[in-house]
Amino acid sequence: MSFSNYLETELLDHVFANNAYTSPTTVYVSLHTANPNEDASGAEVSGGGYVRQAGSFAVSGNTATTDAAIEYPTATADYGTVTHVGIWDAETSGNMLAYAALTASKTISSGDVFRIPTGDLDITLD
Repeated sequence: MSFSNYLETELLDHVFANNAYTSPTTVYVSLHTANPNEDASGAEVSGGGYVRQAGSFAVSGNTATTDAAIEYPTATADYGTVTHVGIWDAETSGNMLAYAALTASKTISSGDVFRIPTGDLDITLD
């Protein structure tokens, strides 16, 4: 998973310029049909009952891993082919913090439920 330009700047400013960064109390996971890139410009799913879902992570060493499943509402319209996920500091709008390609793309049609099982989303710093 890669950090967004926003988070990279905030962390550098926090560590090297001694300016406080307040972490979000809740992070939200988005679904994308194109690479969101570091500037959050890639196509996020919209419509069809889609809404970002809260994510919960546990940290061990240099890795944060989801400690609960993330499940989206039943799609009421086709989402298209989901290829990427993003991590945000708000349920709507806000700032993208990180993003990654899915191991396997998934086409979401009306009636489908997209689910990320516990432990299947990792953020690793090396």
